[in-house]
Amino acid sequence: MAYTLGSDIQGQTRGVGPQHSVTRVELSVTAANLLDRDVASKSDPFCVLFHEVDGNWVELGRTETAVNNLNPVFGVKFQVDYHFEEIQKLRFAMFDEDKCATQLYEHDFLGEYVCTLGVIVSNKKLHRPLILANGKPAGKGSITITAQELSDNRIITLTLSGRKLDKKDFFGKSDPYLEFHKQGEDDKWMLVHRTEVIKNTLDPSWKQFTVPLVSLCNGDVDRNIKVLCFDYDNDGGHDFIGEFQTTVAKMSEAQNSVEVEFECINPKKQKKKKNYKNSGVIILKSCKITRDYTFLDYILGGCQLMFTVGIDFTASNGNPREPSSLHYINPLGSNEYLAAILAVGQIIQDYDTDKMFPALGFGAQLPPDWKVSHEFAINFNPTNPFCSGVEGIAQAYSACLPHIRFYGPTNFAPIINHVARFAAQALQQEKAAQYFTLLIITDGVISDMDETRHSIVQASKLPMSIIIIGVGNADFAAMEFLDGDASVLRSNTGEEAVRDIVQFVPFRDFRNAPKETLAKCVLAELPQQVTQYFKQRNLPPINPAPE
Repeated sequence: MAYTLGSDIQGQTRGVGPQHSVTRVELSVTAANLLDRDVASKSDPFCVLFHEVDGNWVELGRTETAVNNLNPVFGVKFQVDYHFEEIQKLRFAMFDEDKCATQLYEHDFLGEYVCTLGVIVSNKKLHRPLILANGKPAGKGSITITAQELSDNRIITLTLSGRKLDKKDFFGKSDPYLEFHKQGEDDKWMLVHRTEVIKNTLDPSWKQFTVPLVSLCNGDVDRNIKVLCFDYDNDGGHDFIGEFQTTVAKMSEAQNSVEVEFECINPKKQKKKKNYKNSGVIILKSCKITRDYTFLDYILGGCQLMFTVGIDFTASNGNPREPSSLHYINPLGSNEYLAAILAVGQIIQDYDTDKMFPALGFGAQLPPDWKVSHEFAINFNPTNPFCSGVEGIAQAYSACLPHIRFYGPTNFAPIINHVARFAAQALQQEKAAQYFTLLIITDGVISDMDETRHSIVQASKLPMSIIIIGVGNADFAAMEFLDGDASVLRSNTGEEAVRDIVQFVPFRDFRNAPKETLAKCVLAELPQQVTQYFKQRNLPPINPAPE
């Protein structure tokens, strides 16, 4: 019978690993056909990486100088913190080193390339021409940037049992459990994992468990691991049975039905008794090392984020020609709908190589017959509803406003089902190749709540997420209900969503905040939703990074 540890050690029954809140990416740079600025020899290039901070370029680092080389392969790598929900602008500038120069601008400029970190990781390997300060090509000069995630995401799964452990209890046998400790840089032992307690047995079989490899041995398969075996006592005075030391390399021999046995030694008993053999045997029945894939693993592996916008054109928004309307485009060329499209779209567009995005409207009457539609292309081309980049969506949105009549009701289900049809086609490929994100921007209360709940529950089975941004000052209680953070969303038939795929944010909470804040909040859950989906379906990245 398994038994949960007492409160004195309850908190450490699971693996104790570091929290990877920030992902670091390593960028490798090579260049080709650089301009030759030296008279007697070739250029001596080096690369400087800048990132944009409050509109200014701040240097992050620079490579070594490649002497007399127009096709350098730089050994120095750049390491950058990666945040999916932010636009991280980078500038790679090439210079020909002048030994006499003390300031960067005194070196000869060979060209540069400016992009976002999102573009680099979504391409994994980016090859682009270098541009001079006047916007002209730097001859035939080009740069190649390769991204790699800097994290050890391997996990180790162990299955253990014991045989003929020492009897420690007066009225029974023993209640054994195991502790795994790793050796720190200071040679001190640190607890990593504790198994459950198995009651009243000398031949326990513990449940299989998984811990990050970096937690167990810092990713070093030859690092010492100490395993301690105790007999659990209710009063907290757990009796020591024995111990042994091993490494992940040694434990890895337990594969393909081959078991590895370790003698459990009590050093005090060993000293006292000449004929002491052991205090039992710990049997490692299986050891499996696998990858716990991250969001970046999937993106670097070739997964594209397919972005669709759905815009609410119902009458409650007000006449777009009137300044009181939520669709009124003010003299500055914006409104809350446009601001929401740009905030989310400018980040997510980096993860789709062709940057062609469907933009759909709902709740309006369309010419020439003025029938109500809840699923129409805002460029009025139903066979090709795609807009070029987020700027193309903004242009199509502005252009369509004078040509439609705002009407109603506010039906979400048709647009959700529209995107779900494409997500279902991607699902059939059984590859981590595409993940669909639908951004719905709306001003009001949903009219087809039952149908919408059903659509979301069905979409939760697909590679798809839904972001809802509420504009204006309406009561958005129904939207909060769809965002399954508080409780699992159910359809009207009682079927539960297999995962939470809806994120709702009211725009009014961000009116006085920097525009980046809205995107950070709206997109915060998306990486987790992407990885959760592919893991549930046991789909690895298409092109996983080598071990």
